[in-house]
Amino acid sequence: MTKIISIANQKGGVGKTTTTINLATSLSAANRRVLLVDADPQGNASTGMGIEYNNRSPNLYDIISSGIFDESALKKTIVPNLDIITANTNLAASEIELASVERREFVISNILSKIKNYDYILIDCPPALGLLTINSLVASNSIIVPLQSEFFALEGISSLMNSVQLIKENYNPGLEVEGILLTMVDKRNSLSSLVEKDVREHFGDTVYETTIPRNVKISEAPSHGKPAILYDVNCSGSMAYISLAREIINKEGLKK
Repeated sequence: MTKIISIANQKGGVGKTTTTINLATSLSAANRRVLLVDADPQGNASTGMGIEYNNRSPNLYDIISSGIFDESALKKTIVPNLDIITANTNLAASEIELASVERREFVISNILSKIKNYDYILIDCPPALGLLTINSLVASNSIIVPLQSEFFALEGISSLMNSVQLIKENYNPGLEVEGILLTMVDKRNSLSSLVEKDVREHFGDTVYETTIPRNVKISEAPSHGKPAILYDVNCSGSMAYISLAREIINKEGLKK
């Protein structure tokens, strides 16, 4: 069975795309077959995986607009076992085009139902609760919420959880919260520790044990078109994402 996970948060700049890229790479390194779906019109996940802008056709927008799944949209990346469906700025138009489509919330779900032979499909969602994010959540078994360790991040998470509950009630009863991932954690900062304490008290075991530290190498890696794990496997950020992949795989094992 393929497990489909959306990485989503309506707040931008929380490490959503960084998490998608590096978690996908870490799962691939653990001999899992992974497909990364770039559902964000900014196309940052595609850039971060080293896919040139002029090499992104067919992409997610082409599939959505044509209504026909094209296998050539599954592109190889520099990471073994890791493929990608790319995105470019055209994808922004699909928010408008989907508005008039029948059963518009299920378009991405119908696309992904045609894709086999992957252990995990990770969807990098846009930083907004529009139709692309709703489509992604309707298509998913679960959601990972990257949460920046700062005060304002706590305000948005309850709104996101309410949206997840509504999607669960109306479109996808099987949708679960896979986990909340604390990102950009600075152990030297007392506020960072307070936020972590509050989140763990409120959400309990839903919060991953693994936290992602602030790390220069993670920030540098996308400009080289590489996941941090390929750019510098020994940096603290890479080690954290490897730990996160291990935690997710172990959780799967416990459920079985």
